[in-house]
Amino acid sequence: MNVFRYDEVMSGLEDHAGDIVRKSRMGLGVSEADVVEVTGLSQKALEQFESEGSVQEEIQWEPLCERLQLHPEKFKSILDGWTPRPLQGESMPQIRQIATDDGGMEVNAYLVWDPDSREAGLFDTGWNPDPIKKCIQQEGLTLKNLFITHQHHDHIAAMTPLRKLYPSMQLQAQGHGVPPKNQVSEGQMFSLGTLKIHARMTPGHASDGVTYVINGLSGDFPRAAIVGDAIFAGSMGGATAHFELAKTKIRKVILSLDQPTLICPGHGPLTTLKEEQSHNPFF
Repeated sequence: MNVFRYDEVMSGLEDHAGDIVRKSRMGLGVSEADVVEVTGLSQKALEQFESEGSVQEEIQWEPLCERLQLHPEKFKSILDGWTPRPLQGESMPQIRQIATDDGGMEVNAYLVWDPDSREAGLFDTGWNPDPIKKCIQQEGLTLKNLFITHQHHDHIAAMTPLRKLYPSMQLQAQGHGVPPKNQVSEGQMFSLGTLKIHARMTPGHASDGVTYVINGLSGDFPRAAIVGDAIFAGSMGGATAHFELAKTKIRKVILSLDQPTLICPGHGPLTTLKEEQSHNPFF
């Protein structure tokens, strides 16, 4: 039986290995006592591992993965320090990841544009409109659409000031409070110059979750998926109440896309379809 001692906090990823264990345990309804029994960890060590991603005790990670329906080799890759390969700007010249922080939580927004028409779409807003405004000005863009992946506060916090700055910008979102004319539907298509954007429903983490699949990009990735909190590099968004639904939608909508595809999560680093298929232990 393979045993692994994990006593360094994972850096770079949105979720450390303890987060992955906690999300899967809670999604499946597995008790802490059950995990303690199959791993040999003490209650205190499990709580530390789930909270901090570090533990001084040995982890019997194979029975842990079996009980929590995690892929053991992929989980081991997270324990071993896997992070997605950093991407350079020339790999994705039409996409800008914009991370903002409220002092405790960093969240990603994305600007995507057509290089000829300079028409742009913004995907989520993050906390602060200023870096978005700066990028729009630097690139000479016309902001045509605001696409919302889900209405959790960190993803829409800067919506009001942005709508004041860009009054002609068209809102596209799902869920409660969205006017009927702004509600996106499954498979709905939008255009930004030559770019084609398809809305795909990915509820689970949020009931109004939407993934936007963009086709026609240049660089290393002809396709990108703006996924909100459906999936992160090496992990997925918390979905305690709808865990199996979330996993099913991720498999059918995101992991089934053609290669190569850039994955743009709401938190943490950019990743790729290939890397998630190889390293995400939830799948």
